[in-house]
Amino acid sequence: MSELHIRELVIDIPGRPGGLPLDFSVKPGQVWGVLGPNGAGKTTLLHTLAGLRPCRGGQVMLDDRPLADLRRRTVAQRLGLVFQERQDGFPATVLETALIGRHPFLSSWQMESAADLKLARQALARLEVSHLEDRLVSTLSGGERQRVAIATVLTQSPAIWLADEPTNHLDLHHQIAVMELLAGEAAAGKAVFMCLHDLNLAARWCDHLLLLYPDGEACWGPASRMLVPDALERLYGQRLATTELDGAPIFVPVR
Repeated sequence: MSELHIRELVIDIPGRPGGLPLDFSVKPGQVWGVLGPNGAGKTTLLHTLAGLRPCRGGQVMLDDRPLADLRRRTVAQRLGLVFQERQDGFPATVLETALIGRHPFLSSWQMESAADLKLARQALARLEVSHLEDRLVSTLSGGERQRVAIATVLTQSPAIWLADEPTNHLDLHHQIAVMELLAGEAAAGKAVFMCLHDLNLAARWCDHLLLLYPDGEACWGPASRMLVPDALERLYGQRLATTELDGAPIFVPVR
C-alpha cells in the first residue's frame, strides 16, 4: 500500500502570504479529515496533493519519490481524486463514466475488459446507482452525480483517496453510506484524505484531522487531540456546544 508524505508544504493561495508549512504523512488505514472555513485553502491543498496545482514551497512524496517526478499514469494508478464540482466534457452514460476509473491501467487504444466492466458495475451497485447505468450523467441530480463520481474512483481502486466534500449534495442516508464506504476502504488498507464541512461527520469517522485557519495557520494530529472546542470555535468563528453520542463528540452551533 502507498503512503503520502507532505514535507514542509506551503500551498499557493492567491492574495494570501505563505502559511504555516505542513509536515505530516497519510498512511494506510488512516482516515484524515480537513476542516476549515470557506477560503481557508482546503480544495487548493487537495489539488496540490494530487499534483494538479503547484506549491510555493516544500514537496509531496508518494511513498519514497517526489510526486512531481512520477508519470501521471503512475500517479493515477495510486491516487484517486473526488472533485467537489465537476463538468461534463462530453456526453457519457453512468457506466461509461465509471469505467473511466480503469483508464490508468489500460494501454493506448486498449478496450476495457470484462473484468473492468465487472468492477464498474460492482462500484455502481455499492453506491446504489446501478439502475442508472444507461442514463447520461448530465441528466442526473446533484446527489446522483456525486455517487457516480465516487463509484468511478471506487472502480479505479486507488491506494490513496483524495476526496473534496465527498458528501456534497447527498441526503442523510447516502452521507452515512459514503462515509461507511470510505471507512471500509481504510480498514482494507487504503488511505483516505478528505475535506469536510460537516464537523460531526469528521468527529465520527476521522482518526486524524487537519485544521486550516484562514490566516494560513494550521494544526494537525489525532482526532482526539484536535476536537477541542476552543480550537474549533476559533477555526469557524462560531460558539459551539458539545455533547457525546456512542462515544463520539457532537458539536452544535450556539447563537
